[in-house]
Amino acid sequence: MRLGINTFLFACPFHDQHTKLFPKFRRWGFETVEFAIAAPDDMDWAHVKRQLDKSGLVAGSVAAAMGPGRDLRGNPRAQQAGLAYVRELIDRMPALDCHTLIGPFYSEVGRAGAETPAAQRTQRQLVVKHLKALARYAGDRGVTLCVEPLNRFETDFLNTCDQAIQLVHEVNHPAFKIMLDTFHMNIEEKDSAQAIRRCGQLLGHFHASGSDRGTPGSDHTDWKGIAAALKAINFQGDVVIESFTQDVKIIARAAAIWRRIEPTRDEIAEKGVLFLRRLLA
Repeated sequence: MRLGINTFLFACPFHDQHTKLFPKFRRWGFETVEFAIAAPDDMDWAHVKRQLDKSGLVAGSVAAAMGPGRDLRGNPRAQQAGLAYVRELIDRMPALDCHTLIGPFYSEVGRAGAETPAAQRTQRQLVVKHLKALARYAGDRGVTLCVEPLNRFETDFLNTCDQAIQLVHEVNHPAFKIMLDTFHMNIEEKDSAQAIRRCGQLLGHFHASGSDRGTPGSDHTDWKGIAAALKAINFQGDVVIESFTQDVKIIARAAAIWRRIEPTRDEIAEKGVLFLRRLLA
């Protein structure tokens, strides 16, 4: 298991000048960087790769940001925008030598309402059709898609591990797996460790965040149980800290960070990676 950091903790959008953070990431003990990309043209991907190499880091994953107008179950225009966006990320990932695309790329984040059973079935069929096509596209290019369940306040489409397992079976492609996030699991799962065990070999990526979006290890999460479950399934993917603070205004508003959860974002990263390294040793 490699330990990574999501760029949302320090920047949104991520621009070329933010590569100055890489030496600090490496000094703290991170091995990988997860790039949250809202607009693919926000950074020079070749330049970022050179700076990663210089710092001794690798691009472990790219995180899709399904903002307004990107929705695989939305109107036809939103569907096409979502498909084009995900395909463009896949096409650009070789520039970073990155092979894992993660996130809730099935729907616009924040779309949550009481859909009728008929509407749910229609949307499910539509999303599965699109995800099948994207999985084929990704697999042909050496990329694995890891779909992320979100909590009920951020989506009404995919909330739990069991729902994600069912979706993976419906898409039925080796390049389509699951990612789980401790923050969302804290809300939606009865037992996070058991959810990990149920995923088994379908789990391709993992986000570690405090139950309040703060530092892993400073919260009430059953970290020992989670670590034991990851080891039990022989998880070989990345474990990435994805936490948010008030410092990055766009993300603070989107993630409802209205108060200072930890003293500094540096502390979240530095203490978090030390905790995870000891936990997963």
